[in-house]
Amino acid sequence: METAQRNNKWKKILIWSCLSVIIIVAGLFVYLQSITYSPSKRAEAALKPDGQISITKIKNGYRFEPEGAETVEPNIVFYPGGLVEPASYAPFAKKLAEEGHRVYVANMPFNLAMFGQNKADSFIEEHPDEAFVIGGHSLGGVFASRYAAQHTDTLEGVFYLASYADETGSLTETDLSALQLTGTDDGVLNIESWEDAKINLPEDTTFVSIQGGNHGQFGSYGEQKGDHKPAITEEQQLEEVVKGLEEWFKRLNR
Repeated sequence: METAQRNNKWKKILIWSCLSVIIIVAGLFVYLQSITYSPSKRAEAALKPDGQISITKIKNGYRFEPEGAETVEPNIVFYPGGLVEPASYAPFAKKLAEEGHRVYVANMPFNLAMFGQNKADSFIEEHPDEAFVIGGHSLGGVFASRYAAQHTDTLEGVFYLASYADETGSLTETDLSALQLTGTDDGVLNIESWEDAKINLPEDTTFVSIQGGNHGQFGSYGEQKGDHKPAITEEQQLEEVVKGLEEWFKRLNR
């Protein structure tokens, strides 16, 4: 009798513990959803097929590529910023696809790259004999760099949009090339941390400063909390980003 009562007591404790965990996880999920940035109408429009760019939703994200034409290397793997839905980077990916590149935008668990650092694996496996670069926006760039540090043999370079390489993602001992793109009106990027992190970049690093660009306009999801008002339009900033990337790609192919 006493043993049965003890067992029932532990069953109740176990049940309540499980329920508490479920409630906490559900609450956290709802909270993260409430503070996640969604794609703008412009980004949603960029996801629609137009006969020129093929856009495919695949297992780990989206693939953008020219329709009915050969692609131009390198292929591009992109990690979104923290708490930003991947579709928010559709204009960016589509613009690069219009330049001839195959672009992959990763879909991260909870929209946080820290939970999906190795998402690039499945993209690179699609075309293992072709050249790839990887990059990301903000938090996404940090984890793209960490991935690159562990996969130097499968990549040509790493690019950072308002981001940096932390110590774990250090590329100083690699032969990779890097591109740093920042906006002069960025109110989110911690400039002090960004400056300190320069020691983690490879010797072959190019820096591009976009006059009037801010943090949120590296994507397309509206105003970001803490950001400064940009002095240029989203389209102008995107043009500067693509221009910087294309010039960097040319140097990679030398």
